Amino acid sequence: MTGRLDGKVAMITGAGSGIGRAAAELFAAEGAAVAVLDLDGSAAEETVGKIEAEGGTALALAANVALAADVESAVARAARDLGRLDVLYNNAGVNSAGSVADATENDWDRCFAVNAKGTFLCSRAAVPYLEQGEGGAIVNQGSVAGLVAVPNFAAYCAAKGAVVALTRSMAIDLAGRRIRVNAICPGTIFTPLMEPMLRARGDGDLDAGLAKTVVKYPIGRLGTPAEIAHVALFLASDDASFLTGSIVTADGGMTAQ
Repeated sequence: MTGRLDGKVAMITGAGSGIGRAAAELFAAEGAAVAVLDLDGSAAEETVGKIEAEGGTALALAANVALAADVESAVARAARDLGRLDVLYNNAGVNSAGSVADATENDWDRCFAVNAKGTFLCSRAAVPYLEQGEGGAIVNQGSVAGLVAVPNFAAYCAAKGAVVALTRSMAIDLAGRRIRVNAICPGTIFTPLMEPMLRARGDGDLDAGLAKTVVKYPIGRLGTPAEIAHVALFLASDDASFLTGSIVTADGGMTAQ
């Protein structure tokens, strides 16, 4: 590894599995001390165990990103126990199926609470710490669903569209505080979060759902958590020092069609 995050402290939400876990392991390998936050505390501990087994430094935190008190406590503890905070990766998210005609109000509220409000709450709590150093970085997890329509995913599309708009707003508002803010909009990544959607698309058959999904991607396959983690690493590192307000699509060409 190249030590692109040497001496930095990063917090990654939703880091108990999938993209978040891949990013936590990668950031640690690149020299960062990592605050691993997840709703599932045991999953966060598992990620920390993997990092520590490789000689890295990490802290497990259990919190609901949709609750301000949880978020504020977790961010304060991360900064206290790890000494500072330089990077926030707002990766935590939930999916929600259904068109505007049949999505439930509970699904809509949960999708916005975690994906959009969670991004807001974590960022708000982190700003006072991020601005204390030489310059901080926030990476928000958007989705191609925030850029183009995905059938029967009304709440998810709307919530991720909010994250994209919020990213641009944050970039303008926080530039004077030396905090860069960018977003990643991944295509379909094979993670535990996506498996139910893929099964539903295949009428219960995972392989059928995968086949229907892959045809949308010119690259001929779905993405991996590690691939998105590497995009996040770039945006979090000083290599992206002139990027703020950018929406980076990592989607195998899906939105280029």
